[in-house]
Amino acid sequence: MAARRTVERIVALIRDTSASLPEDAERALRRALRREEKGSGAATVLSTILRNVKLAREKGTPLCQDTGTLTFFVDERLRSRVTPEAIGEAVAKATELGYLRRNTIDSVSGASVDSNVCPGAPVIHYVPVPRSPFPNPHSPFPVPRSPFPVPHITLLMKGGGSENMSRQYSLPDASLGAGRDLEGVRKCVLDAVFSAQGYGCAPGVIGVCIGGDRASGFEEAKLQLLREIGGTSTDRKMRAFEKKLLGECNSLGIGPMGLGGKTTVLDVHVGSRPRVPASFFVTVAYLCWAARRRSLEFKV
Repeated sequence: MAARRTVERIVALIRDTSASLPEDAERALRRALRREEKGSGAATVLSTILRNVKLAREKGTPLCQDTGTLTFFVDERLRSRVTPEAIGEAVAKATELGYLRRNTIDSVSGASVDSNVCPGAPVIHYVPVPRSPFPNPHSPFPVPRSPFPVPHITLLMKGGGSENMSRQYSLPDASLGAGRDLEGVRKCVLDAVFSAQGYGCAPGVIGVCIGGDRASGFEEAKLQLLREIGGTSTDRKMRAFEKKLLGECNSLGIGPMGLGGKTTVLDVHVGSRPRVPASFFVTVAYLCWAARRRSLEFKV
């Protein structure tokens, strides 16, 4: 009975994540609409997006035809309860019910995996409860105070269009005139946003990782996408850097869907990972306006 209830709750999480835009993302879109000139292309696009948000929520249908790569972040304390099997069963059921598109392709054969469940899909990360005396101040999983908060799982649904706009740079980069410092990082982020133009369904959310290796850089950059839009880093220097990047990205004038305007990105979140002396990677993860991520609590 408990296992069945867990699957049912994950199915509901998938449905809600797919159909109902988080409040922070909707607030950001409404703020963006107020900034744009009435009657402009940017205002028309944002108004259409917000109408889509309203209809999807009312009808319980996906916000976007691309229901994306499903990535589950599961509190390690739930490992025996929220198992890969339970998640897989929930994903297959959600697909059958129409909450998800048949969206998984075997990369070698090109065949469709109609259930969206196979080795490697969906993506599942079991997240340790932070206990480190040296926490990452930019992490969306801060060190909790005792007693630990209620364990939860978080689902991120990231579409292929926005995934295609993600970038990774290796500094120094002579083509950008970017050195191994924050100024170099700034040039990388602006290049990534400028290169995306209207692709990836702007206005987007930008997650950045300074450092790490090639794999952990993308991991951290994607984790930054889980932070609240409009929230700020606990690190004063990074907080100022994020604010500067947000202003400069929006000064590019690319605007919603690349049609021009004052809002090219909704927010920029920057984190970091340690690196080795020989490498200095800057990784930029792009998330479209449909910032589909939602959490579900489980009592243990």
